[in-house]
Amino acid sequence: MSKKEIVLDAILTQGTLPLFFYEDADVSLEITRTLYKAGVRVFEYTNRGPAALANFKVLKKAQQDEMPDLYLGIGTIKTGAEAAAFISAGADFIVSPIVNPEVEKIATQHKLLWIPGCMTPTEIHTAQQHGAALIKIFPANILGPEFVSSIRDLFSGQLFIPTGGVDLNIDNISTWFRAGVCAVGMGSKLISKNVLENRLYNQLYNDTIKLLEMVQTCK
Repeated sequence: MSKKEIVLDAILTQGTLPLFFYEDADVSLEITRTLYKAGVRVFEYTNRGPAALANFKVLKKAQQDEMPDLYLGIGTIKTGAEAAAFISAGADFIVSPIVNPEVEKIATQHKLLWIPGCMTPTEIHTAQQHGAALIKIFPANILGPEFVSSIRDLFSGQLFIPTGGVDLNIDNISTWFRAGVCAVGMGSKLISKNVLENRLYNQLYNDTIKLLEMVQTCK
């Protein structure tokens, strides 16, 4: 199996993709360790601030030293230059909020999974034309599970993951899976501003275990 296939399989098996960014590298590292300790084996750090690349390198070193079976991706990649910089830093996969064929091209050159963000059927079609195995439904809080239910027959066999708008409760998560997604993205509803600012690692550990259990139930 290629790395692209291995990472895709890891996301499908886990059924959820946690994601976050925080300016402080030490906090970012502790969040990563907490997610890993709770059982997460694939997650997305997001390129949301000037410190993102430097922080990502810190996480990558810890991954290599302490968490060899963790797949560490980078999100919020909008340009080819951003993709290239984070791939050089060791990104295991690339997530975008948009469909940029230039990002896909660079990811494909490195045999990495590219997950573009789509909001319309036209964007989904464009992403498919560029070989997207997994498509992010974004922003999912605007679109809702009904959007996925409505378009899934149009795009039979396509894998979808919603990001933004997935709540940490079994009713919401099961609604998304029933609508036809293969996994759910979990950002601030899991790794909240409160968790980050107040270093609530025990709460995050317990919530992550709960999330992983709920997802396996709902899948």
